[in-house]
Amino acid sequence: MATRRKEESQVTPEPSEPKESVFLWERLNRPAPAPRSTLTPQRIATAAVSIADTEGLDAVTMRRLAADLGVAPMAAYRYVSGKDELLELMVDHVYGELTLPSEAKGWREVMRELALRTRTVLLGHPWVTRTAVFTLTPNQLAVPERALAALDGLDLDADTMMAVVRTVDSYVQGAVGFEIGRTELLREQGWSSGNEARTGLAPRMTWLMGTGRYPTFARYLGEASRKDDLKWQFETGLDSVLDGIAARLGD
Repeated sequence: MATRRKEESQVTPEPSEPKESVFLWERLNRPAPAPRSTLTPQRIATAAVSIADTEGLDAVTMRRLAADLGVAPMAAYRYVSGKDELLELMVDHVYGELTLPSEAKGWREVMRELALRTRTVLLGHPWVTRTAVFTLTPNQLAVPERALAALDGLDLDADTMMAVVRTVDSYVQGAVGFEIGRTELLREQGWSSGNEARTGLAPRMTWLMGTGRYPTFARYLGEASRKDDLKWQFETGLDSVLDGIAARLGD
C-alpha cells in the first residue's frame, strides 16, 4: 500500500483545462485601440505573404517577419498568437485578391468564374495549397458562400448544394496542385520547358511504353498537341465537371 502511495505521488498531475480564448477574427473585428505603432494586421500579412511567395512557406517565421517589418520580435504577437494565426492572416490576405462574380449571373457562370479566379490566385501563391484546406477566414469563406448563393433557388437541398460546390473545388484544388507540382519538378531538375522535361524523362518513358502495357497512353504521347497548354487543360476539365453537374440538375 505504501508503495502504491509513493507511485501515485510521482505521477505528473493532469494540466488544468486551458481558458477559453478568443479566436483571431473575433479579436480583429473588435474596435481597435489607439495605435502604438504603424504595425497593422495588413502590414503583417503583406510582409509574410511576400516572404512565402519568394522563399517558400518554411521561410516564414515570427523572427524573420519582425526583421522584415523593422519591429521588435514580439511586436507581431499583439495581433497573432503564433504561426498558426499568422497563416490564417496570410491565407485571408491572398483570398482577398479574388474578386467575386457579380450577383446577376447564373450558377454555372458563377462557379466557372470562381474556379478560374481561384486558379489564378493559387498559382500566384502556390504555398496556399499546403495550408488552406481547413482554414476558416472571412475572405476564404466568401468563395463557397458565393457559390452556394448561385445554387440557392434551384430547388436543391443544402447537402446537395454543398456537394456540388465541393466537387468543383476538389477539381480546382487537384488540377492546380498538379500544375504547381509540375512547376516545382521543372525547377528542381533545371528544366525550362515541357519539352526539356520530356527529354529528361524519355529513357524511363521509352522503357515503359516499350512494355506494350499502355497503348492508349502511348497514343496520347504521339498525338497530343496541347501537352503544355495548362490553361486549356484546366478549362476543358472544368467544363466537363460543370457539364456533368448541369446534366444531373437537369439544367
